[in-house]
Amino acid sequence: MTSDLVDHTPPEDRAGVIIPWTSPAERPDRERLSETAGLVEALGCNLAFLRAEQVRKPSASHLLSGGILERLAADVEAEGCTLCVVDAALSPVQQRNLEKSLNCKVIDRTGLILEIFGLRARTKEGKLQVELARLSYERSRLVRTWTHLERQRGGGGFLSGPGETQLEADRRMLDRQLDSLKSDLEEVKRTRSLQRSGRRNAGFPVIALVGYTNAGKSTLFNRLTGANVFARDMPFATLDPTIRRFDLPGMGDAALVDTVGFISDLPTHLIDSFRATLEETLEADLLIHVRDRSSAFDEDRKAEVLKVLSRLQKETGNALPPIIEAWNKVDLLPWDIQDTLRMSARSGLAETPAVVTSALTGDGVDELLDLIAHSIREELETYRVQLEPKDGAARAWLHEHGSVLDETFLPDGTVELLVGLSAKYGGQFEGAFGTIPLLPASEPEF
Repeated sequence: MTSDLVDHTPPEDRAGVIIPWTSPAERPDRERLSETAGLVEALGCNLAFLRAEQVRKPSASHLLSGGILERLAADVEAEGCTLCVVDAALSPVQQRNLEKSLNCKVIDRTGLILEIFGLRARTKEGKLQVELARLSYERSRLVRTWTHLERQRGGGGFLSGPGETQLEADRRMLDRQLDSLKSDLEEVKRTRSLQRSGRRNAGFPVIALVGYTNAGKSTLFNRLTGANVFARDMPFATLDPTIRRFDLPGMGDAALVDTVGFISDLPTHLIDSFRATLEETLEADLLIHVRDRSSAFDEDRKAEVLKVLSRLQKETGNALPPIIEAWNKVDLLPWDIQDTLRMSARSGLAETPAVVTSALTGDGVDELLDLIAHSIREELETYRVQLEPKDGAARAWLHEHGSVLDETFLPDGTVELLVGLSAKYGGQFEGAFGTIPLLPASEPEF
């Protein structure tokens, strides 16, 4: 008896993508087209076509109208598309009407990013955050979208009124789910706070990587820590925050945090949903802004990242940690431009301290580690300490918990140290070795 092998793998979705624009200032450039194509690839779809269309008079019912809509419908059918992405904000009515006209699923930019987030979430926290963002998005779209939402359900009892609409019932159900998710995320937030306290009590400097999506953060994270975090040349390759220890030259152990990438036009409720994760950046001792210097739109992307950080700072009331920059992906640039960037970074003329790096090849990583250590030391108080030969335990403690900048051995066996200590460790040293004075470096020497 012969048996036929049946392939049960579902066929991949084919996506047609359109980017509508109304004024010349909104016309998408090559970088926006490439970014949108990358988002579709990150969703695991085959890109059937991608084009920008000028919409002179946006339609309230479809956004697109006339010949644009007819041409889009013809292309969707001809290419066998199962998905149409409109890289803009669609109202619920527009989305529903487009689905009827195109006879396929339609999502807007927010829906596309949410779909990717749903695929990338791996941890319980990540899944909670994605679900919160999805429900917030859905609730905002319960506005006369479907005809069944207008039907009323009768009330019970002799005081029953006209009853409630299905719309109200669905909205109340979503509100209950949102409240439950927010409660679960508050628990996550408390857990993260305890973990941060543990890291601080252990004395680890905490450094967080931030940057535009696909700038190479995860690749740099793997290079610095030896971890094996998923890293690919696509938007939102990493969604869940990852924390690893790594060795900081001259300072011992430190903690490095890899965070979700930012993107232009990131919807407000996505930022709100991922607040527990993004607050890791505000609690860090130092931020490394990873920038893709091979991109022609690097400055615009830098502005987007700083805009999100500024918003988080205002809403939480926390000051931003010091920031340094890793000018990444220089291996994609010609040698002369690489040399110009290195000269600019080393001259100190850059607005923010920076190092030229290639996370892929490892170029500039040692310089980046030196800049991290230097930046952390700048936040420390510098003290002079004189130790006698019997104070070996205090000397070992200072080497373990502080940054020893200079050490001089005198003929009588005493040792003079110039050491950087955080306020916490300064207090711990005085508590453990109270007979040994810590003199601020600004005071006269012994």
